[in-house]
Amino acid sequence: MRDLQKKRVIEFQRRIADEDIDLAVIHDPDNIYFLSGFWGYLGMDFGRPTILVIPRSGSPTLITPGLEAEMAANMTWIEDIREWTDGIDGEWQGRLDELLDSTRNLMVGIEPVKTHPLVTSYFKQRFSDSAIKDVSGILSDMRMIKTPEEINVMRQAGQVAVAMCEGAAQTIAEGVPEYEISLAAVAAGTRKAAEFLGHRKSERLYSPMIHNLQILQSGPELAMVHRRPTIRRLVKGDPVYMCFCPFTLFKQIKLGFDREYFVASVSDEHARIYEIALKAQAAALETIRPGVRAQEVHFAALEVYQSEGFGICYRTGRGVGHSYLERPEFKDGDRTILQAGMTFAVDGGITIEGEFGARVGDSIVVTEDGFEYLTPYPKELRVI
Repeated sequence: MRDLQKKRVIEFQRRIADEDIDLAVIHDPDNIYFLSGFWGYLGMDFGRPTILVIPRSGSPTLITPGLEAEMAANMTWIEDIREWTDGIDGEWQGRLDELLDSTRNLMVGIEPVKTHPLVTSYFKQRFSDSAIKDVSGILSDMRMIKTPEEINVMRQAGQVAVAMCEGAAQTIAEGVPEYEISLAAVAAGTRKAAEFLGHRKSERLYSPMIHNLQILQSGPELAMVHRRPTIRRLVKGDPVYMCFCPFTLFKQIKLGFDREYFVASVSDEHARIYEIALKAQAAALETIRPGVRAQEVHFAALEVYQSEGFGICYRTGRGVGHSYLERPEFKDGDRTILQAGMTFAVDGGITIEGEFGARVGDSIVVTEDGFEYLTPYPKELRVI
């Protein structure tokens, strides 16, 4: 992967040169990992930014808190690592000053939406608006089509997600509290992730531990989209919806994956609505192939909802990979043409406020003649 990351930096340098940008400053953790192989644990929640500085030509520099400098040196291929310490020598601003003071009349590239206001403010004070360009589009374009190496890791992440779902499903039963279902998912996913991590030096700092707070709703609160597990105990007839999207994180890869089950029984109306959600997702998936515009995938699902008497739905999917949300998206107005190697989370979903919700989601990769599941797992109506 280090060779791949070096190639990405070279390509990024070529693209910023085409835009007459002298130096780019990357603060988004996902893009720092994409280009350097380093991910930190502190970040702006603790007031400790890591910043990647990439000149138009030459070697990049990684600026990181001293507490994580040794870890950075073991993760990244970048040799110029400049650490900083709280309250000493201007902190991270001082390290940036060292890089910028030797040059004049720079055109600087940043990611305005993904850069913390504190870091953005530094550049606003040093440079005029006309000397700052947005490089977000360059990086999002570079990340849209995944390499075979990336797709292989995404397949592994998909197997981790599937293991989490199976572990959770085996726990669903009358009387079981929601949090126990989520705990089972954590254990199953962690064990599967550990199977994929070898003893190679390049992998030793990856953790198999599944973390973040799962999305899980059950019973009469199923329409509360994105609710988290509580102490509520399942009863007969409950629908149980599990979203693994913020949960599926393996080797810094992020996927989308959702499943829904029913405890001991299911009403005819709930079954009908769930089947419509499946039908809408299937219509979207059948549309996916190279040459199709992203919004057409959304329109295929929308036609199903409207033919069944439902209104406009939320987006049908989003690009996934190094971030939870990447380009393009399956929504009205996104006219991006699909290409082989793009990866998406594709959803089917209906929410009836205060009553019920039916949802299903999978991650896929676009192939030369259609798509391939990254999360191959049954989704037909299942009563447990």
